[in-house]
Amino acid sequence: MTVSKKPRHFLTLTDMSPDELRALIARATELKRMHRNGVAHAPLTNKVLGMIFEKSSTRTRVSFEAGMAQLGGAAIFLSPRDTQLGRGEPIEDTARVLSRMVDCIMIRTFDHADVETFAAHSRVPVINGLTDFYHPCQLLADMQTFIELRGDITGKTVTWVGDGNNMCNSYIGAARQFDFHLRIACPEGYDPDPQILAANADRCEIVRDPGKAVDGSNLVVTDTWISMGQEEEKARREKAFAGYRVDREMMNRAAPGALFLHCLPAYRGKEVAEEVIDAPDSVVWDEAENRMHAQKALLEFLLC
Repeated sequence: MTVSKKPRHFLTLTDMSPDELRALIARATELKRMHRNGVAHAPLTNKVLGMIFEKSSTRTRVSFEAGMAQLGGAAIFLSPRDTQLGRGEPIEDTARVLSRMVDCIMIRTFDHADVETFAAHSRVPVINGLTDFYHPCQLLADMQTFIELRGDITGKTVTWVGDGNNMCNSYIGAARQFDFHLRIACPEGYDPDPQILAANADRCEIVRDPGKAVDGSNLVVTDTWISMGQEEEKARREKAFAGYRVDREMMNRAAPGALFLHCLPAYRGKEVAEEVIDAPDSVVWDEAENRMHAQKALLEFLLC
């Protein structure tokens, strides 16, 4: 494979400018319209996406694989059992080999540094499908969902309720890139990364009381309290997050027309009440579908 220029990667939202992100989301909405209208669009014919999964996923695998097929390309699923990474091959060597055989690589793994190392030694674009630190593809879908239903998010108030995890870190980046104000409601000891928070202090604030954090918010977002790899902390985490469940009383404190998002899977009765996730102001199913459309726009951007 002949490579003429250094590839663009998508490891965090800051790998694109605000204008590029907005254009990508507009394109995702257009690709969604085309798909629903049965318009054939195959700009990635003969292109191959390699998908490395060290963390399992329903939405990430299906959205990338289906999206690649709809764009005329193909996707290869690689679990830890399917690569030499699981047998100790250096990340650098795997990157050098795979990037000579495929046109783009998506990685879903634990340590964010592993994705950065992979990208540094890849000859083709690398996409972060999730790490313990960031989940940028999900934020593309979340921003697309809000913008499609409520218009520009600039100047709006968004409230994150729950763990200061990879999604929370990514929402902090989104507050910077999309110019909204982010309130973060989390118990002490579960704050987002302090460096990310400090670098975006003009866009974000921590509000310990989740009800007050939601007051007047245009968008309320949560996630599971127990991510993959944290199962041993289940009892301790559930105790720490008591009072942080998004229920109808909490949503009633948000602004009129506020939306609820959750990247899924959701544990009903834990971080979100069933009455909320199934309510009309919950758009989690649109959000899940938009993973595919947003990632199609991203693949088109990186490969065309």
